[in-house]
Amino acid sequence: MLVKLIPYWLWVAAAAISVLIVMILNLVIPQLFRVVIDEAILGGQVFYLPYAGIAIILITLVKGVFSFTQRYFMERVAQKVIYNLRNRLYEHLQQLSFSYYEKTQTGQLMSRATSDVEMLKRFYGFGLIHLFQGIVMFIGVVIVIFSMHWQLALLTMLSLPITLVTILRFGKKVGPAYQAIQEELADLTSVLQENLTGIRVVKAFGQENFEENKFDQYNTGLLRKNLHAVRIWAYYFPFLSFLTGLAAAAILWYGGREVILGNLRLGELVAFNSYLLMLVMPMRMLGWVVNLSQRALTSADRVYEILDTKPEVGDLPNARHLQIVKGEVSFQDVSFSYREDVEALKGITFTVQPGQRVAIVGTTGSGKTTLVNLIPRFYDPTAGQIVLDGADIKQFTLQSLRRQIGFVSQDTFLFSTSIAENIGYGNPAADRNAVVEAAKSAQIHDFINTLPEGYDTVVGERGIGLSGGQKQRIAIARALLKDPKILILDDYTSSVDAHTEYLIREALELLMVNRTSFVIAQRISTVLSADLILVMDDGEIVDRGTHSELLNTSSLYAEIYNIQLAGRAALCEGGGA
Repeated sequence: MLVKLIPYWLWVAAAAISVLIVMILNLVIPQLFRVVIDEAILGGQVFYLPYAGIAIILITLVKGVFSFTQRYFMERVAQKVIYNLRNRLYEHLQQLSFSYYEKTQTGQLMSRATSDVEMLKRFYGFGLIHLFQGIVMFIGVVIVIFSMHWQLALLTMLSLPITLVTILRFGKKVGPAYQAIQEELADLTSVLQENLTGIRVVKAFGQENFEENKFDQYNTGLLRKNLHAVRIWAYYFPFLSFLTGLAAAAILWYGGREVILGNLRLGELVAFNSYLLMLVMPMRMLGWVVNLSQRALTSADRVYEILDTKPEVGDLPNARHLQIVKGEVSFQDVSFSYREDVEALKGITFTVQPGQRVAIVGTTGSGKTTLVNLIPRFYDPTAGQIVLDGADIKQFTLQSLRRQIGFVSQDTFLFSTSIAENIGYGNPAADRNAVVEAAKSAQIHDFINTLPEGYDTVVGERGIGLSGGQKQRIAIARALLKDPKILILDDYTSSVDAHTEYLIREALELLMVNRTSFVIAQRISTVLSADLILVMDDGEIVDRGTHSELLNTSSLYAEIYNIQLAGRAALCEGGGA
């Protein structure tokens, strides 16, 4: 973690110099009290008093200035380090593949990106400077007390090995305790995030009490782990105070005798006791720093576990930018597995000519969505290759490939921004006129105009406040604004009524011209207009052809048609009337 400080070494050096100046001034103050007691009070030289008072005031002022600079400089360094770490972490999260998010809870990621990063900031901003301050103060006090009275100094140092062992034992126990706290806190965050995201489902099924009890279980676990850490603190720090008391008693006993025997002056004994407190303070500070460093190391492990994760899908070293796209897509013996020994796709082979429309039908779990997810490289095939215009899609950079693909999924996601910004997300360079035209094409323009703020209306989180059909049409507008050469519609009419589907289909009839289109749909209207229909079952293409051909040659297609599609044809006709 210390390597992160190298770019800011000037600021760190300035903070270190400030620490040294503060330490020197701290060492001077007991000497002033020694002079006042021995020379002014006991020696009768009263003229020392005003000078000593002025000196203490000046020292306090200068200490205040350099205490500020040491704190400000290190806090500035900490903020810079954490600023860069946050950006790096967020950027890395953007690059990770879909498969990573399928295996990792969102709450876990939120906890690592917030509380764990914040813990690292505390370590850089407070822990390091206090560690350095403690070490410098310890060395400085040891030098001074040995120069004053080496026998008394040696007696004082006898308790330090026991104190050091105690602190090391404390660190060994408190580290795992705080690691358990961080993990439990991440689990609690996951439960909270999942509950808030699915609050409609919770309320719809009346499961508020169940969710409260589930949260209470995790919260109770967090409470127990925190109390365990508190018990460790409560045990060790009174023991450290006891060791400090022993050292103070030894100084009073032996030092008092030395004063009586005339080997030590009273002011020196008072100064010596002040130095003892300064000597104990770094030891106590070490315990605090050990605790903080253990928590920071735990947090660093959790953060760097994300940063060390390599994206499963990424640009090849020689990947080139995709500029001109005709739209010929070819699957060549493609297989894919989400998990070992469980194939989601098996030996998929077909070719789509530029501008053709392909409908993909099949039973639930047959691999339809998995197939289209391979085209923009959300996942890479485990075998075979996907070819675009004669070249393997892995030869192109991910961004340039995905820029040429418009995607509308069955799980519609909208950002908590305005409707115009949500549509414009498909093409940030587009102006308002282009956004409006895309909305008109998706048959959502008239609805937007009924809203009080029109296109500037801010939608709720994930589009709350809009119906499923409205969200779907905004998502379609977003994809159309991108003006892609390849269009993927994954059950895009699943959330619209028959009449709305008819209007969207009329718009898409024009928009699909000269675009290679892949459509997953359960409604007959889309299938009828397709140039090629792929019938999938258990991860394989079992039949292919046009609608009329498949009705005569494919029993599975005929079954799907009769069960899932034929009953809806009348609705489509009714909606279009």
